[in-house]
Amino acid sequence: MKNDFVILVVEDDSHVRNLIRTTLKLQGYDFYEANTGKDALALATSQKVDMMLLDLGLPDMDGLEVIESIRSWSSMPIIVISAREEEKDKIDALNMGADDYLTKPFSVNEMIARIHAMQRRLQYVNQKEESSIFENGPLTIDFASNVAYLDDKELHLTQQEYALLVLLAQNVGKVLTHSYIVSKIWGSTMESDILSLRVYINSLRKKLKSANYEDSLIQTHIGIGYQMIKR
Repeated sequence: MKNDFVILVVEDDSHVRNLIRTTLKLQGYDFYEANTGKDALALATSQKVDMMLLDLGLPDMDGLEVIESIRSWSSMPIIVISAREEEKDKIDALNMGADDYLTKPFSVNEMIARIHAMQRRLQYVNQKEESSIFENGPLTIDFASNVAYLDDKELHLTQQEYALLVLLAQNVGKVLTHSYIVSKIWGSTMESDILSLRVYINSLRKKLKSANYEDSLIQTHIGIGYQMIKR
């Protein structure tokens, strides 16, 4: 089965890269491969790439630097696949702009499930192109252009942040539970995804801080979930 979704695999361990290569081939994906950060950035800027699978421990630079560079110009989904398993490492990667985090050793079935979930998220965002302009106080979302504005200034959001913002906006005034949000955005209800959700909510809150409003647009319901307040 042919899949038009193109993946960039950035991994310096040949055994892991071969495993990912074989799995992607069986799933019908087109892909590029890089074993250094420099080669990864060159491919990402010169080729059509829809998603990146990124190892953090590269020989020429830290994977976090790759994420930072990519995020300066692209919101392509980035799934980190790393042997670093400390919570701080995961939070650092998510804060830098990664969309998901898999710890080595990993199941190829889980990797494919997360790739599929990411594709569904992209489709969810793209489906909003048929909707009209959303306005809520200082916030405006142009679904057709996939762009959000705060106080008439464009917000620079990652793909995950934008998908989360859209979900909250489409349910403005409603309290969405943690499990509901992660099932819609991450495609699962794993504890690691709930951790990711907290990171993205904190990031969104900072970016949605308006000079004209003291209160945040996003309200936390402790132990339950989050709600976008209707202005």
